[in-house]
Amino acid sequence: MKGDIPLNALRAFEASARHLNFTRAGMELFVSQAAVSQQVRLLEERLGITLFRRLSRGLEMTDEARLLFSEISDAFHRIEKAYRQFEGGEVREALTLSCVGTFALGWLLPKIDDFRQRHPAIELSIQTNNNVVSIAGEGVDFAIRYGSGNWSASHNQLLFDAPLTLLCRPDTAKRLNRPEDITGENLLRSYRHEEWENWFAAAGIPPFRINGPVLDSSRLIIDAVLITGGVALAPEIMFEPEIKGGLLVRPFDIYSGNDGYWLTWQRARKMTPSMQIFREWIIQTIIRQ
Repeated sequence: MKGDIPLNALRAFEASARHLNFTRAGMELFVSQAAVSQQVRLLEERLGITLFRRLSRGLEMTDEARLLFSEISDAFHRIEKAYRQFEGGEVREALTLSCVGTFALGWLLPKIDDFRQRHPAIELSIQTNNNVVSIAGEGVDFAIRYGSGNWSASHNQLLFDAPLTLLCRPDTAKRLNRPEDITGENLLRSYRHEEWENWFAAAGIPPFRINGPVLDSSRLIIDAVLITGGVALAPEIMFEPEIKGGLLVRPFDIYSGNDGYWLTWQRARKMTPSMQIFREWIIQTIIRQ
């Protein structure tokens, strides 16, 4: 294939692949839906492949499109970072971190001023997620996730273990003399359905049906505990200020699960200097604490 690389068509494709919708891609690029569709068709003709299946509800990427999107999205992200690095006449590096909200609030943000003072030339952007993140698709350098670390598409470095334990308000804890006493309480759940079953096994009590609401982060679950007086499983290390302040109580010395918080990044991605600096900083900060 000869000729110049069709950058406008690639940009239209990248935006369409993220939104899976030509109209929303056009809104982002400040052009019409028809213009985006035409650019994508030109790219398909140029490459000799089909990139999208046009459906009544939107678009569906072909396998070829998924491969192209992975490469193109990373390339555009690196171009934007290079531009931002020199924007305004001041040389600086940009670093984008996607982070589960519980970790961001419970551990990272209280320490981030130390990073800023040590590395003022690095502009850190923090996005929060509920643990479901596409590092390549969302154009981030690192993602901090909670789980077992079994994510095949990324390098995964354990930051620290964070088993789950029972947390509740002090007035609720007065009713809990034995693990079996939780049967009469409002048990709050995350989307990980096995967590309560694992805790029941660790506590040595028979499992039972739970009807409490399902929430998508430990931070939200603990907020619900403080509001409603319910009982929840959460990583104790993320809520030390609330425990030390007397807002939360751990009624039993029982822990379950082998999950932790992990620093993850793309396997195919070469680590930039700012990524190396942040990785070293977070590891050293954990060691010092």
